[in-house]
Amino acid sequence: MRKAQLAAWLKVFLTVAAVMFTSAATSADEAAIRKIIEEEEAAWNSGDATAYSRHFALDGTFTNIYGMVFERRAAFEKRHWETFATFFKGSTRVERVRRIRFVTSEVAIVDVDTEVRGFSKMPPGVTVGSDGVLRTRLLQVFVKRGDEWWIEAYHNVDVKARSEVLN
Repeated sequence: MRKAQLAAWLKVFLTVAAVMFTSAATSADEAAIRKIIEEEEAAWNSGDATAYSRHFALDGTFTNIYGMVFERRAAFEKRHWETFATFFKGSTRVERVRRIRFVTSEVAIVDVDTEVRGFSKMPPGVTVGSDGVLRTRLLQVFVKRGDEWWIEAYHNVDVKARSEVLN
């Protein structure tokens, strides 16, 4: 009887410890991802494509608001240098994390709502609000390697009229 009680208490203790460890790790990981999002925003607002690309994985994929697909960090960075030199020159961007969902302890799906202001005329096919603000929904897939989070997939779409988030 005593062995059964001891085994039961040990099981409870290990379960509680595992939950506490997972919660602590997830909190630290969530903070690290939020910091990357803040760094993205700051890099955009300074027009620095190299800094904007800092956390983009070497083999990552990028789909922009036009549906163009780019592979690898070098292409991601090059495309952002091009846009920062043209229609997004001098623009400012605000990024708001809508949701971070940890699929595993090493994979997170991050939904971000963005607003871009101060850009020149956008090419055809992109929806800009009547207030002159470009709103997008950005989905980033983060993968943790060692102690660092990397963006493996970056998919950005402009918000069309009547777009809603469905629960």
